Order: sequence, then C-alpha cells, then structure tokens
Amino acid sequence: MHLGAIDAVVSVVIPCLDEEEPIGGVVREVLSQGVDEVIVVDNGSRDATAARAREAGARVISEPRRGYGIACAAGVDALSADTEIICFLDGDGSDVPAFLRAVVSPIARGEADFVMGSRLRGHREPGSMTPQQIVAGHIAGALMRLVWGVRFTDMSPFRAIDIDNLRCLGMGETTYGWNLEMQMRAAAARLRILEVPVDHRLRRGGVSKVSGNLIAGLSAAWKITTTFLRLAATLRSKPRGLSAGQQQRQNRSGAMHV
Repeated sequence: MHLGAIDAVVSVVIPCLDEEEPIGGVVREVLSQGVDEVIVVDNGSRDATAARAREAGARVISEPRRGYGIACAAGVDALSADTEIICFLDGDGSDVPAFLRAVVSPIARGEADFVMGSRLRGHREPGSMTPQQIVAGHIAGALMRLVWGVRFTDMSPFRAIDIDNLRCLGMGETTYGWNLEMQMRAAAARLRILEVPVDHRLRRGGVSKVSGNLIAGLSAAWKITTTFLRLAATLRSKPRGLSAGQQQRQNRSGAMHV
C-alpha cells in the first residue's frame, strides 16, 4: 500500500457470516484504497458470501467453526509472509474503507503500534449504532483508563496493528470479545496506541448478528463483560515486558551506538 511517500505491505482481514449483499462492494472499496491484499474469512455462511467476495477480488478463506474471534484468527494465520500491517473491518458495509489511510498511516510512519478507528469521534449515520453499542464503548473505555491509563472511546472492529506486535499479544478469544481483548492486551503490553476518528454508515444489507438481535446483543454484552473481568485479572498479574515494537526500536538504538 502506498501511503504518500511511505510504503508498507498492508493486508485487510474481513470476517464474514451471511453477508452476500454487501461484501462485494466492501471488497471493491477496500481494494480501491491500494491495499496489498484482502482476505475474507467465510465463517460458515449459508449464502453466496464467499462467491461474491471472490468475484470482487478477495482471497477467501473458509473457517466453518463459528465465532468472530475464530474467524479473525483464521485471517491472521492466512496472511502473506511479507505482511507488515494488518487491518480489520466488518463485511456489512458499515465501516468506511476511505479511512484506511487514516488508520494505517500512523503505523507505517512508525508513530504508533496499534490504531483504533473510533466511530464515536467520527460522523455516524443516524441509526448506524445502537445506544447499547455507544454505552458499551464508553464503559469499556472508562475501565481500561482506570486499569491501564489508556483512552478508548469505542470497541470498533475497524483497527490496524503491526503484525509482529499482534502475534506477540497472545490473542485467544473466540467470540466478539476478540476486539476488547486486543485493546486490553495492547494496553497491558504498553504498545503505542492511537485512536483516530472514522465515519460509520448503516449496514449495506443483511441483518446484524449482534445489534439487530436482542438476544445476540445481550449475549455479546455478556461475553464482553466476562472477557474484561477475566483478562484484567490475568494481565495485571503478569510482569510487563517490552512489546515487539519496543524491542525492535531498542535493538535499532543499540546498534546505532555500537
């Protein structure tokens, strides 16, 4: 991906379940931003999601075991060997790929290790986020600020991270807790975290697996809550070491003084 005068190999992972209506348009929008690769992880769709994604130019990976975190992890495992930065976004058309450069550039320039796209700080189409999603983002942000001193306003799926740092985080969540886990582990690992405003749209087709269903929404909220409590206890009990990015910067600095 060419970012002004900066080049970085950027792969975008899109976990999908029954998104045949919007996924083709999403893939084409992402590719138009100049990314090097788009991986769509078909998480057991019963419709033509995989075919539409492939027709639009994505590399499609099948992961029949259901779970948002499982799908994201499958996308990470399928990355090209030369990937430097990985970006995640949803396949329903609600995330705006035009903001990919804003999310990826700080990492490519060496200014951040992990960048979150905040829907709450950007422009949101009316009805694109439920009140529950907005409140959940504020609560999670307040808890992480209390524990680690980091500031998040959202748990948006639209995010980017240096691939070496991601692989060092030890991600393990299989559900919608994946996004929160990444933010918590990034904070505990003392990564350089940046949050940037991104716009958010109404989904371009289909029905939300979380916000469009009360039971699924409550289930996701429960998973997020239990994920935070469990990980907070685990991460606070571990001694802090240097992140992969910090180790690399330290190594470069040491080499300069030899």
